[in-house]
Amino acid sequence: MPQDQMISFAAGSRTLQAYVARPQGAGPHPGVLVIHEIFGLRDDIRRAADRMAQAGYVAMAVDLFTDQNRAVCMTRMLAGIFLNSLEHQGIRDTRTALGVLGTLEGVDASRLGAIGFCMGGSLAVALACSDDRVRAVAPYYGFNPRPLEAVRRSCPVVGSYPGQDVTRQQGERLRAELDDEGIPNDIRIYEGTRHSFANAGPSFDAVASVDAWNRVLAFFDEHVRGEENLAGR
Repeated sequence: MPQDQMISFAAGSRTLQAYVARPQGAGPHPGVLVIHEIFGLRDDIRRAADRMAQAGYVAMAVDLFTDQNRAVCMTRMLAGIFLNSLEHQGIRDTRTALGVLGTLEGVDASRLGAIGFCMGGSLAVALACSDDRVRAVAPYYGFNPRPLEAVRRSCPVVGSYPGQDVTRQQGERLRAELDDEGIPNDIRIYEGTRHSFANAGPSFDAVASVDAWNRVLAFFDEHVRGEENLAGR
């Protein structure tokens, strides 16, 4: 079985592609859907999938812009996130990708999580509120669904938000809502950081990025992998 590969799958009338990174061993392994930011399936998103595989997860990084004009896709996606958060093409494609992840060889479909960056962080939170197949999500600097009350249906969330960014308030509001509902969460605001602090680029912050990643792994070990599986990691 290849340790990484590109796959294609149907999403309605379209065909989407995804990068799949696998851990060593036949499994079954927990699975993680990796959702890209507005720039598409770039190398840093593939690296995130590779890192999840190194931690023992089958990671699938979906390309939501496959064979499409990125600017057009980006505009439609952002409009959907802000105007129809839980039922637009982007979240439908994300749900389809989650289902495909669950069918991959060596994946335990009862142990699925999702991690997303910026636009992908918004989709991860929407997924948490609208698909009970996902056991935990990890949004990085994303926006909350509208209305915010939708997060009362959420699975556990580990979120990472920059202190110097409009999404800071999104993280604070998400944490308050999850706390009110008693939903397990670990939402952290990284003071002094800017948008995309965990992705390659001028805003990258190594300290915050490492801390956020370690929190994601610990949270997913508990809520996605399951405590009973930690001894075999």
